[in-house]
Amino acid sequence: MSDTNSAQPLYAAREPVFPKRVKGRFRTLKWIIMAITLGIYYITPWIRWDRGPALPDQAVLLDMANRRFYFFWIEIWPHEFYFVAGLLIMAGLGLFLFTSAMGRVWCGYACPQTVWTDLFILVERWVEGDRNARLRLHRQKKLDFRKARLRLTKWTLWLLIGLATGGAWVFYFADAPTLARDLITGNAHPIAYTTMGLLTFTTFFFGGFAREQICIYACPWPRIQAAMMDEDTITVGYRYWRGEPRGKGKNREGLGDCIDCNACVNVCPMGIDIRNGQQLECITCALCIDACDEMMEKVGKPRGLIDYMALSDEEREKKGLPDKPVWQHIFRPRIILYTALWSLVGVGLLVALFIRSDIDVNVTPVRNPLYVTLSDGSIRNTYDVRLRNKLGESHPFRLSVKGDPALVLELEGTPYHTVTVPANETLHQRVYITAPKGSAPATSDRTEIRLWVEDLTGGDRAYVDTVFNGKGN
Repeated sequence: MSDTNSAQPLYAAREPVFPKRVKGRFRTLKWIIMAITLGIYYITPWIRWDRGPALPDQAVLLDMANRRFYFFWIEIWPHEFYFVAGLLIMAGLGLFLFTSAMGRVWCGYACPQTVWTDLFILVERWVEGDRNARLRLHRQKKLDFRKARLRLTKWTLWLLIGLATGGAWVFYFADAPTLARDLITGNAHPIAYTTMGLLTFTTFFFGGFAREQICIYACPWPRIQAAMMDEDTITVGYRYWRGEPRGKGKNREGLGDCIDCNACVNVCPMGIDIRNGQQLECITCALCIDACDEMMEKVGKPRGLIDYMALSDEEREKKGLPDKPVWQHIFRPRIILYTALWSLVGVGLLVALFIRSDIDVNVTPVRNPLYVTLSDGSIRNTYDVRLRNKLGESHPFRLSVKGDPALVLELEGTPYHTVTVPANETLHQRVYITAPKGSAPATSDRTEIRLWVEDLTGGDRAYVDTVFNGKGN
């Protein structure tokens, strides 16, 4: 086969994107969101919350050693993982909701990859200059002292940001002041150093070098979003019926409003041309809107050549009719359905959160053997009971059984029906329930019973339904 007919490579080397600085309402909004999200991420582990002497005072803490999740006044135990599952479901439904209504607004404004990439580009621009200066430095083949100094300065700042990112993450899993001291003195667990190293590297690489490649190739959402959007979704678009045919020059006869200045392309962090229509790579960050509006003002043309719009408004605008009101785009069946589902899950989680008790009991009947016949003919069943005290102080718990007056309850290791459960812990207690010879439970194969637990200090009660197995001779 000749060289001219040889197969083309399947992968093209990445051409770095150097977005130009832009000012405008959407750029300002992105700065505000970046400051808020990064502030929340870096500051949250250091917020204190007093829960009493027996509990940690960190407001947000994933205590893996004790299997707890603390969020201000909320404490989630392992058996309450459904709260975490519910929050994940709400996050997914929220992503569907916002994408259906406004396109990829999550990707353009709040996605961690977008936020940290914005921060890295800000550092890059501060060190190397705006777009043209960075392009010249990139195309410079010779590595002289100036290029080496700028590169080293930029990479050092990126590494410091990555280190702060990894450091903030590990602080969510241990007491932040204590862990910070241990990290500095070299006494922290190797897992902490390993986690920080991995997150430092990934932040450095994703935000500094991969950038838009993560959004295009690694993230699955660009391919899923098409199923979430329709002709009424409000997203960033180019009014080609107004801008075409595009062209430069003072003589605008026969030309549209687009002067082909490429300002929209130069500010795009994804390196695409929005004038080519909706594209998988577009994250709807709206920086192209700011750039185009600025240029339209300079040439005396109306703003909005590139704008947030819905495809369903295209025909109306071509005919000179006004766009549909925004509420007609937002309040449509798909959006209402997602909102209803999202609200239903949220209300369910709130109800479950407020009705849960501060005590909890779990009962497991011992199956080997199912029951024991004692020398006096009575029948005894054995149960393993787990008593969970979610309070910050030790409390006495009293156990009792309901189902038949003849049943007798005994606790292993104590002659009383009361045990003390330490603060914020689970106590494993073996319980014996006996039915005298000739009583109804002792002559039945299975008897439904209810085991009650009462907090003698606070008055809270909880119960578990189980069975008593028989039967005697």
